[in-house]
Amino acid sequence: MDTLKNMGNYVSNKAQGASSQASKETNKTIAKDSQAPLGTRMRAAGDALGDKMDQHGHEADAKVDKERTKH
Repeated sequence: MDTLKNMGNYVSNKAQGASSQASKETNKTIAKDSQAPLGTRMRAAGDALGDKMDQHGHEADAKVDKERTKH
């Protein structure tokens, strides 16, 4: 039963990591857009940093869940 739960958590964390990565890339693009207002660019840069932290967290959790399914 725990193996199935860990597999589900692994899939969920991988999906959330991919979503965070996509959001990070979008925010990076906005932050680099010289036509966007400065406030928008700064907010997007901050959001990109947050997304990167979320991405790494989800990827780390997925790795742990994957290892747990082996045991």
